[in-house]
Amino acid sequence: MSFPNMNSPSRRRFMQSMAAGIGGVSASGWFPALAEAAANDPKRRRHCILLWMSGGPTQTDTFDMKPNHENGGEFKEVQTSAPGLRFSEHLPKLGSMADKLAVLRGLSTKEGDHGRGSYLMRTGQKPMGPVQYPCIGSAIGKQLAEDTMSLPSNVSIGTYRAFNQDAFGPGFLGPRFGPLFVGATDVPGGMSNGEDGYPNLKVQYLDRAEGIDAERMDKRLKIWRRLQSHFVTSRQAGAAGMHNEVYEGAVRLMNSDDAKAFDLSDEPEKLREAYGNNVFGQGCLMARRLIERGVPFVEVSLGTDSTSVGWDTHTDNFNAVQNLSTILDNGWGTLMQDLEDRGLLESTTIVWMGEFGRTPAINPNAGRDHFPNAWSSVLAGGGIAGGQAYGKTSEDGTEVIDGKISVQDLISTLCKALGLGSAPSNMSPGGRPIPIAEGRAIEEVLA
Repeated sequence: MSFPNMNSPSRRRFMQSMAAGIGGVSASGWFPALAEAAANDPKRRRHCILLWMSGGPTQTDTFDMKPNHENGGEFKEVQTSAPGLRFSEHLPKLGSMADKLAVLRGLSTKEGDHGRGSYLMRTGQKPMGPVQYPCIGSAIGKQLAEDTMSLPSNVSIGTYRAFNQDAFGPGFLGPRFGPLFVGATDVPGGMSNGEDGYPNLKVQYLDRAEGIDAERMDKRLKIWRRLQSHFVTSRQAGAAGMHNEVYEGAVRLMNSDDAKAFDLSDEPEKLREAYGNNVFGQGCLMARRLIERGVPFVEVSLGTDSTSVGWDTHTDNFNAVQNLSTILDNGWGTLMQDLEDRGLLESTTIVWMGEFGRTPAINPNAGRDHFPNAWSSVLAGGGIAGGQAYGKTSEDGTEVIDGKISVQDLISTLCKALGLGSAPSNMSPGGRPIPIAEGRAIEEVLA
């Protein structure tokens, strides 16, 4: 058989056809004993789950309520399982596990625009300058990854990226450490359900193209590798080498047992219902399955299946937030219990945040607007001393009066909880180490 010139249009056409056809045959899932053994191994790697609240969550109606002020709104504040720590009445599951949560009530940032705020919170950097910084999933995933994994180091589920695509990318780390997007949509309410009635959380191109059987797929892969071997040899450091690396990773995943992690159909129906029949709930269940298989960083977004952009509650705040809180409570609460039951919570650190908070004052449309000045994030699970609130806002919620922290402090604290130290670095293409964060780790909330 003769092959086209490696730089010719024929090669490009062949690569385009390959992109449509790459796939694999997934075999049976891992034995449950493997997950149990990993959980009991004291040398096991750490994991991180980011619960991303698209649109900016209201701290005043969740974790920093003001019941004795006119800004308090309609919800009741209730006592949690941790003495002195009080949450919204609409977060009962999280309230029962409050001993594992540390609420950071003194977060203060400078970006009140969705796009700029997303970039700041997801990279730790202001959205300006020549450097494209990696999102924290890419940056932390690279630090925690093992080279032998067939699964990617960073998986993002139910993602809404329309505010700022760069805030969700690998930046200078390149596509090898970019997120594997599952059920991503840039259209609010654009997620469809599968035949089982649950959200259609699928990895794109996991299956072979229609009409391509296993034997034909194998032949295509052999041709592709032969084409690539010559073309990439002299281009390892450039885009061609990175492109080839991504393709090889995709092929490994598609032909491995690990692909089963994305199939939720073998989970008990009762457990799926407990997580919630929505993108966030089923995404949290998928996150648990990925953590079991060693994926270091998983992100789950809440906001994809709303008709607006999640927590962007400029109007009708209280009806929207009550519904969002129920989804959050079922998904997050069940996730933490599920991880704990499997011995995985102590090695998994969870961070809850959005791009900013929302105004304590209620606007004329019964909504809350963008507010980066004083808001909340939450850390939970492994490495975190739960059962407490760090920081305090004023009686009206408009300013931080104690324990003020920045996004750099938050990310440094997260990194230290994960066992990476407070200022781990990744190498830029120019050979310069760039810290993931250079803030002050908050020792008071670290276990």
